[in-house]
Amino acid sequence: MKLTYIFHSGFALETRQSLLVFDYWLDPAGVVPQLLTSEKRMYVFASHFHEDHFTREIFKWRDGRKDIRLILSKDILRHRRAQRDEADVWMAKGSTWQDGTVSVAATGSTDSGVSWTVTTEGLSIFHAGDLNNWYARFLAAPSSVRPASGPEPGIGVDAQKEERRYLGELKEIRKITDHFDVVMFPVDSRIGNGYTRGARQFIRRFRTGLFVPMHFAAGGFESAWRMKEFTDAQGIPFWSIRRNGESRTC
Repeated sequence: MKLTYIFHSGFALETRQSLLVFDYWLDPAGVVPQLLTSEKRMYVFASHFHEDHFTREIFKWRDGRKDIRLILSKDILRHRRAQRDEADVWMAKGSTWQDGTVSVAATGSTDSGVSWTVTTEGLSIFHAGDLNNWYARFLAAPSSVRPASGPEPGIGVDAQKEERRYLGELKEIRKITDHFDVVMFPVDSRIGNGYTRGARQFIRRFRTGLFVPMHFAAGGFESAWRMKEFTDAQGIPFWSIRRNGESRTC
């Protein structure tokens, strides 16, 4: 299979029979026009309504390809970012869908929408969406509840409670599978101290064939490479992405 980094949390995964596009937002390297010329079955996923994971541009892709399957999180519908008839499949946490090529489970998130657990052609694929231990930076505080001290997002949050919530979502995913051939997961330095914590907790709970960082656009490519130390320690291959539009054969 061939995996292409589009931008931020956007990826295209090409297998023998199909082409899967996850959380497309922007396309600085001009990847999409070539993708749309593929004769393979195309499935487009959007994990939630946030503008860095969903854009209405994906609906225009059908102008030239009527066969594209659009598989979207129901929160996009709830936030009135799309009409019900614009997508083929609407999914919420716990729902499943399959055709003759792919099998999809909408798993949980610690933010909006869902994460994606997809199997196709014997491959198991995970795209986290915005599932992560987002408040890891607060866990070093003396109190589990960080006192309000300014406008920073997350002020006043119970970091320990949020971590338990995150670990609970991982536990639920393990009921489906404990192994993924490819994992696309946030490694976002904007979290602050401990920004790899959620990813480290993930790889301790799931056998991972290839770990792929995402959601790092604001921090830059090298910020995501911090995770490689931890994947190396577990013998997990890590993709040190260096540019938009870069591809890797897996």
